[in-house]
Amino acid sequence: MGNRIAKVERVTKETEISLKINLDGRGESNIFTDLGFLNHMLTLFSFHSGIDIDLKAKGDIEVCDHHIVEDIGICLGQALNKALGNKAGIKRYGTVFIPMDEALCTVTLDLSGRGFLYFEGDFKRESIGNFSTEMVKEFFRAVAINSASTIHARILYGENDHHKIEGLFKAFGRSLKEAVSIGENKDLIPSTKSVL
Repeated sequence: MGNRIAKVERVTKETEISLKINLDGRGESNIFTDLGFLNHMLTLFSFHSGIDIDLKAKGDIEVCDHHIVEDIGICLGQALNKALGNKAGIKRYGTVFIPMDEALCTVTLDLSGRGFLYFEGDFKRESIGNFSTEMVKEFFRAVAINSASTIHARILYGENDHHKIEGLFKAFGRSLKEAVSIGENKDLIPSTKSVL
């Protein structure tokens, strides 16, 4: 098994993103976007997944945050897919429940080669800082499609929108940590199809 490191760059008329990840890192991050709350969530994700993340992203947030959030999700998904290679030896699945004070969130994922998102949850606030709460779902959708992963992300209950979103990002990190970890059969692709 080689280094599970990937770098992705994306430049459009709306955004400019440079992302590097190391699946076998220590959860260290250097994250710079124009969205303070998203920086916070991605830092938590890095820590709880154990994935090192170096991210620099800027975009047309004077229009809104949609482009930059979605494009970061696209880049993260592509980087995960690239770093996983042929996925030999991975455990493939991950399921975690995370309590965040009064909120309870769960993420179940399958690094299946098929991009799909099931999302359940709603928010009372339209935004936290300059981050639109509707972009939580769009971020996870972009990651799922571009990493070719099936992700079920659910906010089971909660009152505080910050807590609900933070619980989701932590659960995503912990479930991904489980799924990308190497099992006993280091050379085996975890599928009866012999391909993921």
